[in-house]
Amino acid sequence: MCTVCGCGGKAQVGLAYGGARRKPATAAGAHAAAATPHHWRALASAENAAPAAGGGQPATLPANGVAIVAPAGPAPTPAAGHHHLHFGAGPARAHVPGMSQGEMLRIERDILGKNDALAARNRATLAAHGILALNLVSSPGSGKTSLLVRTLQLLAGRVPAAVIEGDQQTEFDAERIRATGVAALQINTGKGCHLDADMIARALPRLALADGGLLFIENVGNLVCPAAFDLGEAHKVVILSITEGEDKPLKYPDMFAAADLMLLNKIDLLPHLQFDVQRAIDYALRVNPRLRVIRTSATSGEGLDEWLAWLETRLADTRGADLQKAATPA
Repeated sequence: MCTVCGCGGKAQVGLAYGGARRKPATAAGAHAAAATPHHWRALASAENAAPAAGGGQPATLPANGVAIVAPAGPAPTPAAGHHHLHFGAGPARAHVPGMSQGEMLRIERDILGKNDALAARNRATLAAHGILALNLVSSPGSGKTSLLVRTLQLLAGRVPAAVIEGDQQTEFDAERIRATGVAALQINTGKGCHLDADMIARALPRLALADGGLLFIENVGNLVCPAAFDLGEAHKVVILSITEGEDKPLKYPDMFAAADLMLLNKIDLLPHLQFDVQRAIDYALRVNPRLRVIRTSATSGEGLDEWLAWLETRLADTRGADLQKAATPA
């Protein structure tokens, strides 16, 4: 279980080649989804707060007049203004109903401690073969699969590569990778919202990884939980699409703090959007001053030479470290 979001479930590690067939979407399913629109409600203000029955925290009276009684337990930290509840200001930096901050910290330490030990083992295995592993993280729809497909096409014949794909369901992305001729293994996480080191450890023996090659791990689309889980990669690479808005680095700082490189993607769409490139970069550097930024587009090809050069430099470093280790007397 992830204490940040409570996600879990049993992961399914697929085969490196082949895959399940897609099940076509039904029109009935689409109509059902369209018939249940979201309803938004403004937060209650201090003016309409009222005492709760039974001595609990104050009840609130939203515009529809229905009282909502706040649950028992630690109250969120008040922040500036009356329209802001901050559930991440405690030591655990998260909230789970009915669980104390201490309990959450203990569970998180247990989970991440075991994960980090497995990640260290993965890293040692990869380093022993001179393999550069990258953990690609982003929100859904950032274009990272398209960027990865284009990258593999450009690297074809130059660098041996393999891919581990992470999604809750389907093998759609793995099938796109396999179409390039590169081996891809799909991991379905069920209800889980991230990959972990144990999943990667189970996947590695199923992939034919070439010594001195590249391993791309495309994580589940999520800008929150993947930041906390080390997979044994050499670098986290965060992909931010300009269709997402400039403010994502400040809204989801953990991910940008954990990354070594940010690919500012879909840059070809800039003439059609109101997106301030410099503001997005400034926000990212405010979170992580050592972050390298490359502007990329799988459609126009912009920035891909710089991205490939970054890859080849890291790959040379990895191979060099492996050769140096082999030449060092025991």
